[in-house]
Amino acid sequence: MRSSAEVNEQIRALWLRAGGHLSSEQRRQYETLVTEWAEAMRREIVEAA
Repeated sequence: MRSSAEVNEQIRALWLRAGGHLSSEQRRQYETLVTEWAEAMRREIVEAA
């Protein structure tokens, strides 16, 4: 599993490549990445506790 930081970097790169306007395919990719990022954040918080 990837860390939230790794997924966040992919999210940032996607937005940079898209120039701030996501296509339908990019929007789906973004939604998948955000879901993965949220899961990674929850996992990291639990591990830290």
